[in-house]
Amino acid sequence: MSARPCNPPACPCGSGQSLAACCGRYHGGEQWPDTAVALMRSRYSAYVLGDEAYLLASWHPDTRPAALNLADELPVKWLGLSVLDQQAGQPGDSHGTVSFVARYKVNGRALRLAETSRFVREAGRWCYLEGDVTA
Repeated sequence: MSARPCNPPACPCGSGQSLAACCGRYHGGEQWPDTAVALMRSRYSAYVLGDEAYLLASWHPDTRPAALNLADELPVKWLGLSVLDQQAGQPGDSHGTVSFVARYKVNGRALRLAETSRFVREAGRWCYLEGDVTA
C-alpha cells in the first residue's frame, strides 16, 4: 500500500494557501488580520464555512446584527472571491475600504455579490463596519 500525500484543504478565500496557513488562523483565534483586505478575505471564508461566531466577532459593534442565522437561509454554494480594489486599510491606518465580487449559487442559480466594504481599526483590531452593494 503506498502512502498518499496529505493535502490540507485550500483556503476558500482563493489565496492559494492552505486554510490553516491563511484564514483558519484567524477563525481559530490564533491571530487577528493585520489589514482590512485580510479581514475581508477571512470573513468571506467564514461565510463559506458557516462560521457565524467569527463573522459576528469581526463586525463592528455599532453595526453588528444580534444574530445571522445562516442555517435558516437557503443553502448557498460559494464559488469564488475576487478582490477588485483596496484603499488604505494597512497596519498603520485607522480606516480602509475593499471592493470585491463574491460569486455563489442558490438553488442552482448563479449570482454575484459586488460590494465596497468599509473597515475601521479600533484597539489594534480591524472590524467590518458596513458595505455598499453595487451592481
